[in-house]
Amino acid sequence: MSDPQKPIAIHASSAPPKAKRSNYPEPFFSRMGMREKHPLGDLFGLKNFGVNLTKLMPGGASALLHRHSKQDEFIYILQGHPTLVTDRGEFALDPGMCAGFPALGIAHQLVNRTNSYVVYLEIGDRAAGDEGSYPDDDLQAVMGADGQWKFTHKDGREY
Repeated sequence: MSDPQKPIAIHASSAPPKAKRSNYPEPFFSRMGMREKHPLGDLFGLKNFGVNLTKLMPGGASALLHRHSKQDEFIYILQGHPTLVTDRGEFALDPGMCAGFPALGIAHQLVNRTNSYVVYLEIGDRAAGDEGSYPDDDLQAVMGADGQWKFTHKDGREY
């Protein structure tokens, strides 16, 4: 049964931004200062997948270069011209373009190397037991049973 407190429809741009810009520990947290996520799926009580309207300011990045062990991700560019950085090269994106990242696929991130905002939708499933790997950084992540990410160094030491 649906929750009568949840909205039925909204203007996506009116969704409140996430209170915390990132779950990464320092020194990675501060690298996400030019990103603003507006969780949309949570507003409607979606449980199986998440949807964010994300804005990257000039110089911003969507995330560290990463891949997931179980979760799939999809992005759709609404505004601006980000660069998709992968472990197979870089690709210039334009509004209307999209990309998908199956679990255990290529490592990826979006960066904004322009002087204008980039706005895009990101959609990902919420598969339990997911792990994140970061080829360029001394970081690994495991999603706990509570749905929260736990970050460690690649050798297992906690941050």
